[in-house]
Amino acid sequence: MKPLYDMVEINSSSLVVPEMYQRRLNTDRVAAIVAEFDERIANEPKVSLRDGTYFIFDGQHTVMARKQKNGNCDLPILCKVYYGMTEDEEARLFAAQTGKSAPLTPSAKLRANLYGNDANSLAFVEATEKAGLHIGYERASGKGRIICINTAFAEFKRTGPAIYTEALMVMHKAWEGVPESLRAELIRAMIRFVELYHNDYNRSRLVAKLRETNPVTLYLAGMSDKSLKGRKKYVNLILRIYNGTSKKGALPVKF
Repeated sequence: MKPLYDMVEINSSSLVVPEMYQRRLNTDRVAAIVAEFDERIANEPKVSLRDGTYFIFDGQHTVMARKQKNGNCDLPILCKVYYGMTEDEEARLFAAQTGKSAPLTPSAKLRANLYGNDANSLAFVEATEKAGLHIGYERASGKGRIICINTAFAEFKRTGPAIYTEALMVMHKAWEGVPESLRAELIRAMIRFVELYHNDYNRSRLVAKLRETNPVTLYLAGMSDKSLKGRKKYVNLILRIYNGTSKKGALPVKF
């Protein structure tokens, strides 16, 4: 069986970091690697030879650490070289990297998978934007911006695009995307509520009831509720808000 890669010594000046899917260089991480660097146990950079160019898809910080250890001068580095990969494949492998590599932030992983045309990631972003919201890649909160990417993506994969989008639409129409309404706890609870009562609840009624409720108040009420655990306490609060004091059209407890 032919090996997946060859071990090739390449001068660092010939190694290219593909900026379209790679994260930015973290100088603090490079400094930390330099401080503890031992060539005998250091990992070889993983490189894709594509169109005559060596692209690093895993190990750019180690390459820079080696260069700094060499007085910031280029030097030959032993690399694992892979052949025949497309740029999309490189991006997906970068997003999937594990082991001793620095963990990717959720936004960096999603960006790489989007660049690699990962079907799940593309569908997730499309479903989010269909609800009138968008992904907050820079981790800064803002109107209509979801920054709890792991939570939202996990819920999307668990329930599928229909339930996910419907729940986010309800939240967007009720609270117009204010940052306080897009906390992970509220997103998980709303998706679960829509999942449980999908064929029973009235969307207009839910939106109207939620619009009368400050999302901060809802979040704090859930935090102080010790009678239920996890998302159940927030689903219960949404159910109580929906039912109100009227028995007409009231929904039963399903959790």
